[in-house]
Amino acid sequence: MADTPNRTTYTVESLLAVTVQVFNARGYDGTSMEDLSRAAGISKSSIYHHVRGKEELLRLAVGRALDGLFGILDEPAAVDGRPVDRLEHVVRRTTEVLLAELPYVTLLLRVRGNTGTEQWALERRRDFDHRVAELVKEAVTAGELRADVEPRLATRLLFGMINSIVEWYRPDAPHADGVAEAVARLAFDGLRA
Repeated sequence: MADTPNRTTYTVESLLAVTVQVFNARGYDGTSMEDLSRAAGISKSSIYHHVRGKEELLRLAVGRALDGLFGILDEPAAVDGRPVDRLEHVVRRTTEVLLAELPYVTLLLRVRGNTGTEQWALERRRDFDHRVAELVKEAVTAGELRADVEPRLATRLLFGMINSIVEWYRPDAPHADGVAEAVARLAFDGLRA
């Protein structure tokens, strides 16, 4: 009986992990199916066995990031309690999701609206931001956050701080632990009324 070569069996999930790395390195527009097949070590036809094409891979990847973020808004601590406590939970958990899904969130933050999938992702991001801005507004109205910072501006500043993590965070760095807590502390020490 002859030995058969050890071939990696790809699932959509494992293919997606490779795809996200390539998209983040080369950009979505700069990545071809040939690039993806080379990076995965499989033929293009093997990729097409799992998905219809590059845009479906993009939708799956940014969808994973968006699902993680929207899931936060349904967590009990994001739904019940004082608005400021709910907001602090959302900020802390958004940071945790970003860290846990770093390549996927990085890709989400880099979409520009050049395809239908990118436009869909941008619309969902705007919806998420709007829902958080409403929570900021609730906390301001309740007197729990400073009233001298407009809620939409406060929301943009919060997400600017959180989203910038994709540029510098490395899981093996000495400061990797405690990032979510540091973000929440910095933000709410400055925002609380």
